[in-house]
Amino acid sequence: MIKFDLKLAITFELLGYFADILEELKQREVIRTRNNPVADYAEWLVTQSLGLSLAANSRAGYDAINAREERFQIKSRRFDPSNKSRQLSVIRNLEAKEFDYLIGILFEKDFTVKEAYIIAHELIKKYARFSKHLNRYLLNLRGKVLEDPEVEDITQLLNKNQLSMG
Repeated sequence: MIKFDLKLAITFELLGYFADILEELKQREVIRTRNNPVADYAEWLVTQSLGLSLAANSRAGYDAINAREERFQIKSRRFDPSNKSRQLSVIRNLEAKEFDYLIGILFEKDFTVKEAYIIAHELIKKYARFSKHLNRYLLNLRGKVLEDPEVEDITQLLNKNQLSMG
């Protein structure tokens, strides 16, 4: 792997590297957009690891589907030194039951999987908090939700696959 000192690059060069990296990840079909790659990478990692098929990019309500036609919403968060929040991005239209399972992933700063879980739709309403302001549900991956025996920890599976995939 080529290693170079990013501290020697000017800001404009760093942004160019970022654009080039996003383009390469898109060519490899790891990401689907050129936005913040955390969500796209999470979707790619989960589908590759669990043998799921990605839903169409514009599909509302779920991100992937399995052979039994179960629908999966994939949410993620990447830690950085200034933000250790375990809150996933908002969950829309929970009552519509557009997904069967939510997969929540917490990434370390370097994109290593810190924790990952599969949570049945029925459990989301039990543990998520409704935000009137956002008109959406918010779920923190901590506490009682992680203690629920129906929640499946898939951290080791994703870590194993993360290291073996190109």
